[in-house]
Amino acid sequence: MNVDLSMFERFAVTFQPGDIIFCEYEPGDNFYLIQSGRVQIVKILGDIEKNIDILQPGEIFGEMAILEEAPRSATAVSLDKVKALEFNRENFEVLMKGNPQIALKLLKLFTKRIYDQKRRFMILTLSNIEARVADVFLMLAEDQPTEDPEEDQRTFSTNVEDIAHWAGMSYAECKKVLNHFAGQRRVEIYEDHIIVKNINDFQRFVSSQRKKEKVE
Repeated sequence: MNVDLSMFERFAVTFQPGDIIFCEYEPGDNFYLIQSGRVQIVKILGDIEKNIDILQPGEIFGEMAILEEAPRSATAVSLDKVKALEFNRENFEVLMKGNPQIALKLLKLFTKRIYDQKRRFMILTLSNIEARVADVFLMLAEDQPTEDPEEDQRTFSTNVEDIAHWAGMSYAECKKVLNHFAGQRRVEIYEDHIIVKNINDFQRFVSSQRKKEKVE
């Protein structure tokens, strides 16, 4: 975020590696803007803890507490020594009124963050691991528009580790699924990119799986 936040330095807080910043389901009335360090976002699905994201400096988390007045939807843990700006409802209003430039950038960022978070949760709700991996590619395709929306083949600058992260599964599980897709000639796997031969085929597959799981 390329804006000057030095005037808000009085809101700075520090967390040590491994600190739990907030827990899923607890009430919250503040959000954070990371200045240094990384923050891991995890969510409990059934009996399994899923890694949702690892946030970097410049990113915001916990904003749903301000926007929806809802309990925390995930747990935030500091991976490194983290310095962040902590905003609550009161000083958030000061921020919004006092600096329209920052306010506009934050609102745009909030909108994208909310969509990204909910989109990733959608992937994790699929119980079929092949559908989960396919849905990751659909998510990537949404962020990578093409001039021809009817184009079937798509190339993504990603790797197996990234796909496993977004799909909420181990590297070995993800590699097995991708190799299965490769055997079906649905994908081609390279070191720094993956080609999906027919993205619309994945769209039909995921839609069918969602409908099936909804009925069950």
